[in-house]
Amino acid sequence: MQFEKDLESPFKRLFLEIRHYILLDKDVTEIKKERITTYHYQGSGLCHLRTMPNGVDIGFMKGVQLTDKQNLLVGNGKKIRILTLKFFSESDIFYYLDQAKLLNIKG
Repeated sequence: MQFEKDLESPFKRLFLEIRHYILLDKDVTEIKKERITTYHYQGSGLCHLRTMPNGVDIGFMKGVQLTDKQNLLVGNGKKIRILTLKFFSESDIFYYLDQAKLLNIKG
């Protein structure tokens, strides 16, 4: 399971910090899947989280709809955009996570 792999990664501490921050909102639920750990808010997919060779990726399910003033999101798929972090940045995570939650509330 990916969650166990994340706990064995050199980026374990960062993964757990980001996970903790996401789960501070009691309306966010976590689902540990075989290939990825996902988070849901207001009954809809919010983001996924996993370690990578160069850090931790937060994949926003409705990422194409996010405003990216910091220009940190990557990806060119139809929906998801990825924020890759090498260190914990509450301001960067909050900036994108807050937008993603608002999108889920709006439907």
